[in-house]
Amino acid sequence: MNQGRAAEGEPIPIGHALAFTGWAAHDAAEFKNGIELARDEINAMGGVLGRPLESYYEDSKNMSADEMVGAYNRLIDRHGVHVIINGYNIGSNNAEYEVVADTGILQLHDNTIISHDAIYKSDPERHFGSFMTDPPEYNYGPGYIHFISWLRDTGQWKPRNNKIALVSGSSEYSITIANALEKTAPEFDWEIAFGPEIVATPMSDWGPVLAKVREVDPAAFVNTHWASQEIAQCQNQFMQDPIDCLTYYQFGAISAVFTDIAQDNAIGVTVATDIGLLQDDMGNEFKDKYIARFGANSTPLVGCQTYVNMYHWSMAAAMAGGSGEPGNFDQNRLVADRLNNLIYRSVLGTVKFNPETRSAVPYPSETNDPSLGMPTLYFQIQENSSERALISPPPYNVSNFMIPPWFKDNGGLPQLKT
Repeated sequence: MNQGRAAEGEPIPIGHALAFTGWAAHDAAEFKNGIELARDEINAMGGVLGRPLESYYEDSKNMSADEMVGAYNRLIDRHGVHVIINGYNIGSNNAEYEVVADTGILQLHDNTIISHDAIYKSDPERHFGSFMTDPPEYNYGPGYIHFISWLRDTGQWKPRNNKIALVSGSSEYSITIANALEKTAPEFDWEIAFGPEIVATPMSDWGPVLAKVREVDPAAFVNTHWASQEIAQCQNQFMQDPIDCLTYYQFGAISAVFTDIAQDNAIGVTVATDIGLLQDDMGNEFKDKYIARFGANSTPLVGCQTYVNMYHWSMAAAMAGGSGEPGNFDQNRLVADRLNNLIYRSVLGTVKFNPETRSAVPYPSETNDPSLGMPTLYFQIQENSSERALISPPPYNVSNFMIPPWFKDNGGLPQLKT
């Protein structure tokens, strides 16, 4: 980014609001890893036009509106950051967007919420600096129906019936996914036989809702709650009396924390993320260097998110002739324009922003061209480890779906063992 010369100029302050002490602390640690790996690589290549990046962190704790606004204000007031680059922060009702708009800096995040799109469209001039670097959560709902229909129609799975049991956490994120799934299911001949059942989260005792799921006897059980520790307990409690149905958990089963808690009970679970690490040459190279630096128990599938955000913003800032401090609206509008138009093939696929929302375009739900959209990746846990087998979508899948080990009737298809 500076013709290969190490950065030696005045540092550019970069801010990060991560939930180091909240319930999502395990993901915050991975987000920090991704930031530091990218920052060090970018600085070694010359930074942004010769200026090194310097990171400042604030704890967003449990990601409430007050905690997020406080973290953003401290990053701006104390350190004069030019951009705030995060993973996800869920639960603030987007209060931090006003801080970004008032100061004219940029923010890049993976909050995965459709309300981002609504905020940007409400006043594009004011919110020019806010970018969501993954698609909205709504896409998970239709995406899951496409996924299980693909398994059914290609003969990889022979469902006993067309019934789905649908459970949701109480967050906007989880409810939006559940509602979108319910809306799409009939189009592909699926019946929501139970739910959406909204449970108050956080949740540790899933017994009552699982009893209702077993009564329905579905072909697929979906839980759109996403806190790794809590959904791992749900799978453990499901396995106390399993039935022949697929189990799917939203995002949190990506984390090594899920298998640390669920152990062998996790084998067979399916999980998706609309922003995750590919298992191609680029993705595997990133995974190897990430684990080499942060250890075998780290989760490159999570850390890759902030890693890509750091690179994407840095390239846009260099193309714009540099970044702008708080209050430098004109320069930061240039950076935002370059970012909005920069299609970036990264370790998690293609990041291309929808100009009407400044959120990432998803593949395959909004484009049939994998070079122009971020893939929603479906994984299956096929061993008791942090590894996840990428089974969909083509052309990115490198593993095959297998019938979970708790099925009594595998339909003559390949089945996992514990």
